[in-house]
Amino acid sequence: MKYLSLTSAVIIGLAGVSSAPAKSDDHKDSRLANAEIQEWQVPWEDSRPRDPWVHDGTVWFVGQGSHYAATFNPKTEEFKRYDLPDGAGPHTVIVDDRGAWYAGNLMNHIGLIDPATGDIEKFELPGDGTRDSHTMDFTSNDDIWFTVQGGNQIGFLETGDGEMMLWDVPTDSARPYGLIVENDKPWATLFGTNKLATIENGKLQEIELDRKDNRPRRLGMTDDGTIWYVDYNKGYVGSYDPVSGENKDWRAPAEENSRPYGMAVDKRNDVWFVETGVQPNRLVGFDTETHEFSEPMELESGGGTVRHMFYDESTDSIWFGTDANTLGVVRLEEPPVVTAD
Repeated sequence: MKYLSLTSAVIIGLAGVSSAPAKSDDHKDSRLANAEIQEWQVPWEDSRPRDPWVHDGTVWFVGQGSHYAATFNPKTEEFKRYDLPDGAGPHTVIVDDRGAWYAGNLMNHIGLIDPATGDIEKFELPGDGTRDSHTMDFTSNDDIWFTVQGGNQIGFLETGDGEMMLWDVPTDSARPYGLIVENDKPWATLFGTNKLATIENGKLQEIELDRKDNRPRRLGMTDDGTIWYVDYNKGYVGSYDPVSGENKDWRAPAEENSRPYGMAVDKRNDVWFVETGVQPNRLVGFDTETHEFSEPMELESGGGTVRHMFYDESTDSIWFGTDANTLGVVRLEEPPVVTAD
């Protein structure tokens, strides 16, 4: 293995890149992109970097184990750290022109970092008991929907005045987890049960999936409005059609050992996820038209666990953090055109 020393990082692997076609020889007609993976060692040891977000070409992420938010410049390969309140336990960071918003999972708040000064404005979750803000996403008005896993709630932060609203999930210990906002409507996985959830007309609605042992963890949406999710418990990629109510799923390559966790949907409407139940972790693509899986690609760092991924359409790439203390990117490109002889 060759290591290339940088000012603030070590790139893993031969120039930090591992690559392979993201389709097997058996699936030559797959429209899945080709994938190339690169990882950088994060300079703060054992910090569990996770949940990146790209804004104006800068990659933000949080260090769950060391209570920081940080940026990475892909051009200069430089990292910059912003220390958070001790014990914040950040899970997610989302970024807009106002700054970087993080979920202070262990300290009952959502925080806004001023990138110029490092100053933090805190928005406390109301109420008593567990108030562990988890995963967040913006509306078109730059307000924020978020999940509260242990508190069993879905929340909304009106960022202009700081007002928060919380909806209780009817199912006990449902563990609201992954969340996306599409057309200003939140969709969440209820990781403690076989359900999804949304807020419609001011009311929380639970959506029961067909398999009782289904435990959806992360999710995304394709352009046709279909919700796609990964079932961490039994190793499936699943779909839910909000119009028809139809629920389908397909077994991942590692089957019950797959433990699919971090996932993203690309501009081709294909799903990418990481199998975290196998070591090294493996990146897998899923063609949502043909329902075929790509050839799995191992992460050179091993990964440990990849918990969340962010698709950056401007560069056709997916960013992720790993429990192996790396920050990584999957660069996608259109597959070659196959023509008849």
